Amino acid sequence: MKAIRFHQYGDADVLRYEDVDLPLPGAGEVRLRVAGTSYNPVDGNLRAGAMQGPMPLTLPHTPGADVAGTVDALGEGVAGLSVGDAVIGFLPFVAAGAAAEFVLAPAVGLAPAPTSIPLADAAALPVVGLTAWQALVEHADLQPGQRVLVNGAGGAVGGYAVQLAAAAGAHVVATGGARGRERLLALGAEQVVDHTAAEVATAVSEPVDVVLNLAPITPEQLGALAGLVRDGGVVVNTTVWMPAPSDQARGVRGIDLYVHSDAQQLGELAARVDRGELVVEVAERVALPDLGALHARAGAGGLSGKAVVVVDVEAPGELSFAGGS
Repeated sequence: MKAIRFHQYGDADVLRYEDVDLPLPGAGEVRLRVAGTSYNPVDGNLRAGAMQGPMPLTLPHTPGADVAGTVDALGEGVAGLSVGDAVIGFLPFVAAGAAAEFVLAPAVGLAPAPTSIPLADAAALPVVGLTAWQALVEHADLQPGQRVLVNGAGGAVGGYAVQLAAAAGAHVVATGGARGRERLLALGAEQVVDHTAAEVATAVSEPVDVVLNLAPITPEQLGALAGLVRDGGVVVNTTVWMPAPSDQARGVRGIDLYVHSDAQQLGELAARVDRGELVVEVAERVALPDLGALHARAGAGGLSGKAVVVVDVEAPGELSFAGGS
């Protein structure tokens, strides 16, 4: 089979499109014929060797934690799945990823793929969708009528967070650039703050119950956002290089979010897609051999929005490689 792998850490040019042995599923695993995967910023950090401490890899390594595909073979003890089932999943970062024609996946981490969108496009959902869900539902316990500030809403996680918060009946304040204003309003934000024109902490005039920070801001800026949280509220932070601030005197919790695989949560997200309650946004689609060029563009800051890597171009419902959502 064909796969993208890197044999050493480095820039995007270490990625090779090469022949790899077809993997055999072990106990509790399934082999998936990959329809699509996606690019996440962590992929670039792993390839560059910037995360060898928390996420040590065995080289050569195939990237791609997001997977959408069909079950091709079952390992011993797997129940509830059949060959041909269309599924999505969040693969362990340190295991061989889905930038390949076939990949092994723990069966317990897989959920039925949404049927209302092309299968490869569903690869845009697991990592970022679970990040948004776990931030707002699992950690913040967002309730109807609460106010939530999504800082850095212009990205893929932010788009899902705005939609999920609005669906929960919250008042959503989102930050983004001027060009993204209409998109964020369409996704459910009630107020959009242009972070390029004003400091967010001063532009938000009323207290919020939840701050979800998705942006690479300074600790001082994050502290200022935490000051917007009313007593008993929560700050959820995804920028792992700095801790989320808390204020015990006011009962404000600071939570550092590390996303994890959860098939039940992923299944709920997929069901919402099929009910028309959650939009999966895909900015562009590229072929598997072009993943190296995608990494290079991302490293140079030239990637905007979620990119899906289409692996099986013959999968039912697949789209062309042109951009769009």
